[in-house]
Amino acid sequence: MSEKEKITIEATVNVNVKKVWEYWTEPECIKRWNTASEDWHTTIAENDLRVGGKFLSRMEAKDGSFGFDFGGVYDEVELHKLISYTLGDERKVRIIFEENGNKTEITEIFEAESENSVELQKNGWQSILDNFKKYSEEAAK
Repeated sequence: MSEKEKITIEATVNVNVKKVWEYWTEPECIKRWNTASEDWHTTIAENDLRVGGKFLSRMEAKDGSFGFDFGGVYDEVELHKLISYTLGDERKVRIIFEENGNKTEITEIFEAESENSVELQKNGWQSILDNFKKYSEEAAK
């Protein structure tokens, strides 16, 4: 069995790591940033942030034409530093938070799925991360 291809995305958020962590993990915050484009939104966000805990986000097109659940189980949680989890389809995701003064470097590494091109997946996940950056920087003002 071949190892799944890994995709890496990154962003520098101009907010301290404590606030970044809060915005990343609080369900009410997740609903505000967890989208790749303006025509989508997250209607449900549940998060039990602990090893063995589960998370779930419901993403839906605003016109009601399509929606899907995105969820998994946490494998590692290191406060303000690391979150790793396994998705429902067994793919692994690792998110690293690195504090750099009043900025936070976020690196996400995730295993590609086989339905969509690597480029499409990378662009979609990067769009969500870019949305998180925008939300965080506005919320922290």
